[in-house]
Amino acid sequence: MPYSHHSHSGQFCAHARDTLAEVVKAACEKKMEVLALTEHMPREQQDLYPEEITAGYSETMLLEIFSRYHIEARRLQGTYSPTMKIIIGTEIDWIRPSSQGFIEKLLSDFQLELFVGSVHHVHGVPIDYSAELFEEARRISGGLNERLFEDYFDLQYDMLKALKPPVVGHFDLIKLKSDDPNTSFADMNGTWKKICRNLAFTASYGGILELNSAALRKGLKEPYPGAEISKVCLIPSLEQRKQYS
Repeated sequence: MPYSHHSHSGQFCAHARDTLAEVVKAACEKKMEVLALTEHMPREQQDLYPEEITAGYSETMLLEIFSRYHIEARRLQGTYSPTMKIIIGTEIDWIRPSSQGFIEKLLSDFQLELFVGSVHHVHGVPIDYSAELFEEARRISGGLNERLFEDYFDLQYDMLKALKPPVVGHFDLIKLKSDDPNTSFADMNGTWKKICRNLAFTASYGGILELNSAALRKGLKEPYPGAEISKVCLIPSLEQRKQYS
């Protein structure tokens, strides 16, 4: 059964392409049976990306864009209901503990049917946007990759405990802008323990681990998560439900 539980469109996301209607049409033409629409949630003013600040965006504008997405998503859901199941959701950004209230209100206000739980910031700094911002986050962590990796997986654990996301997005995204994005986490004892802890917790509540191929498009040798983490998921006590995107 072809399906996807993580998608973006260029209409509502700067790093995607095509309108939402075009994305849904393409999925239908590929005989996809289930498609989750998961545009990024709006973020607070302090968490705007540099390109958003340059473009003059505000927290209010991001919420307005999300509202337009929700209206269009509902329209498409009705249009395609006879041939394809469309799930209307969002990809959340867990940035700090106060993110919880912001996220829960968004999920309630828009009556969203699914959300992908993701971490894109550490110490309030985007870690997948540029090498310069990754370096800033690493500096705050003490200047070492392993310390930053540990901080990332601790933040992810906070998200998992607070929200129990149905889908956990790009589990090891933190590697993307590092000095060696194809490095082995298993060689870092502290980081590896936190990875296994997070996998165990995700398995405990039945969360779905996303296998995300975007890493390959961005030059990495393996998807998110990498093979060493995927192999851990085969251990019976840590076995995860998985979905591909």
